[in-house]
Amino acid sequence: MSIGIREAREALKLYFGYEQFRPMQEQIISDILQQKDVLVLMPTGGGKSVCYQVPAVVLPGLSVVVSPLIALMKDQVEALLANGIPAAYLNSSQTSEQQYAIENQCLNGQIKLLYVSPEKLLSAGFFSFLKRLQVSLFAVDEAHCISAWGHDFRPEYTQLKALKQQFPAIPVIALTATADKLTQKDIQEQLQLRQPEVFVASFDRPNINLTVLPGQNRFQKITDFLSRHHGQPGIIYCLSRKATESLAGKLRDNGYKATFYHAGMSSQLRAKAQEAFLRDDVQIVCATIAFGMGIDKSNVRWVIHYNLPKNIEGYYQEIGRAGRDGAKSDALLFYSFADVMNMRNMLSDNDKAQTELQLVKLERMQQFAEATFCRRRILLQYFGETMKKDCGNCDICRNPPSRFDGTLIVQKALSAIARTQEGVNMSLLVDVLRGSRNSQVLSGGYDRIKTYGAGRNIGTLDWHRYLHQMLNAGFVELAYDQNYTLKLTEQSRQVLFEGRQVELVKFEDAKQQTETQQREKPKREIIRDALFERLRALRKRLADQQNVPPYVVFTDSTLQEMAAEKPANRIAMLAISGVGAQKFERYGHDFINEIIAFMTEEQSKGSAIKGATHLVTWEAYQQGHSPEEIAKRRNLNPVTIYSHLATLLEQGYDIPVKDFVTKREYAAIKEAIDKLGPDAKLKDIFEHLGEQYEYFKIRLSLAMYKMQFAW
Repeated sequence: MSIGIREAREALKLYFGYEQFRPMQEQIISDILQQKDVLVLMPTGGGKSVCYQVPAVVLPGLSVVVSPLIALMKDQVEALLANGIPAAYLNSSQTSEQQYAIENQCLNGQIKLLYVSPEKLLSAGFFSFLKRLQVSLFAVDEAHCISAWGHDFRPEYTQLKALKQQFPAIPVIALTATADKLTQKDIQEQLQLRQPEVFVASFDRPNINLTVLPGQNRFQKITDFLSRHHGQPGIIYCLSRKATESLAGKLRDNGYKATFYHAGMSSQLRAKAQEAFLRDDVQIVCATIAFGMGIDKSNVRWVIHYNLPKNIEGYYQEIGRAGRDGAKSDALLFYSFADVMNMRNMLSDNDKAQTELQLVKLERMQQFAEATFCRRRILLQYFGETMKKDCGNCDICRNPPSRFDGTLIVQKALSAIARTQEGVNMSLLVDVLRGSRNSQVLSGGYDRIKTYGAGRNIGTLDWHRYLHQMLNAGFVELAYDQNYTLKLTEQSRQVLFEGRQVELVKFEDAKQQTETQQREKPKREIIRDALFERLRALRKRLADQQNVPPYVVFTDSTLQEMAAEKPANRIAMLAISGVGAQKFERYGHDFINEIIAFMTEEQSKGSAIKGATHLVTWEAYQQGHSPEEIAKRRNLNPVTIYSHLATLLEQGYDIPVKDFVTKREYAAIKEAIDKLGPDAKLKDIFEHLGEQYEYFKIRLSLAMYKMQFAW
């Protein structure tokens, strides 16, 4: 194991509070430390930023991160500073004096991570400035923006090839959450990466519950949804600017803390809306797609699409803004055919090739919305990933439609694709299967293949539906760069040559979606949820005092783990995922005190909280009550209270044991423990000492013995 990886693991725990890397992160970091170029595809919330932030900490000098949005830079720099990592950003939001001060910090070796916009990176003289520094790594975030095949192409990104031209020896890591195979290849070529290691993480986000509902009565459905997500932050994406303002107004009229965000607002108003959302001052943002890219808010619990997105990449990226911390989250999409028509009308026809590409991608989005089997499998298949089982966490899995053996239908279609040399698109394939004699079929000679007319008994619309199912299930692929022709896959060959059976869905009206009845929570979960809300309120107060967004203090998943585990001392708190040394020193004691106070209150109400009784004793002891007074107040035996103090001592609490056991008494009891062993029963030690010492002194002495107490 190289020293670099050991240092990386130490940095992960020290600065980020995590005991181990997520899948792929360690190998990615190892390759970077070996000066290799890397392309990383990870879903939003999958841990992309750690892949360059940890190497930046352990490598000498400075790492430069190219990021497309000012909001992303600001969020990530705030989070890094909160973790004790020196970071800064340079972009157009700063004055020349502010930028000059940061550049001086870089020259003085005071910054480890520098975030820059593409425009700043490519501005006059900036490369010369970088050459005066010890740059160890370039990271290009949202790298799909460099490809015209991607869903968010940005022309200025194409100039980033200058990184390799100007700094050929410095490794580059390109990162994105959404890129199909064509876009992946284009990223590598555009950035001129040298034999890059390519890492494609699973695109599965199992913590996100996927639901599609009909577009009728949307507002009523939204308020029903929000009633089940009380106080939880979320985003509602709308197609138009007017819709964002109208919907936010209706929500405010109904008592919700809501605002809107779109590109038509002034930069000051957009910044104000975003800041209010980041700081949990508002619960809901109604926004166009101008909002959210790179927003590093980890406690977004839900995303609603008021209208159908333009493509699956955009949809996937937008729902990925929920549940970045891994905790349970929801994605709700409203769908109507009118949305499809609106989107088609909005697509520009200036560039014919781009318009055709966008239309095909819109059709795939439409197929997802109309799907009749596991939605997660469709999403993963789109990104080239096969999922063998249904997810169980989407509306289709919860209300599965009826199916039939469609193997023969699928075989006919696949055979026709094979016999046309994988050179036809979907419409032409249907014409071939139905025995059409149009000019395209005849000119291609497709009327002479064996499967010509093999599907005459199936209507054109049904054939398209079956082919959409096959596409979604991974039995065929669309080649966007080859006139959208259909291609066979490994799964195709299993059906054609290995006897694999295929089920298709019967076409019938979808059953009205119904919410699963809310089960009654057990007392343990009610207490856990109540503690989580207390910790969330504390986080908000501390964040406001520090002038940072709440998730910078701790993520929701970290608070949920605290609420479940109830850490009440330093050791236990540092064992919570997401609590590093820096954050413990800054916030740890506040959260420990809140947990102890909560459990004390619950105990006083008669709630039995496992492992909490000794903490109630600790709270009373800190208030100046003697063990005897505490025993009387709690109607317990004084020996029990002393036992609590012994447990607290073993857990690292500062218990003044010398007030209860003299040096001579401890020496005598220690001698007995040496002889009988530390696991001996109190009664045995008591009798061995001739019944001279009270039980509570023996119990405290045992704790002192285990802690290797030095008098």
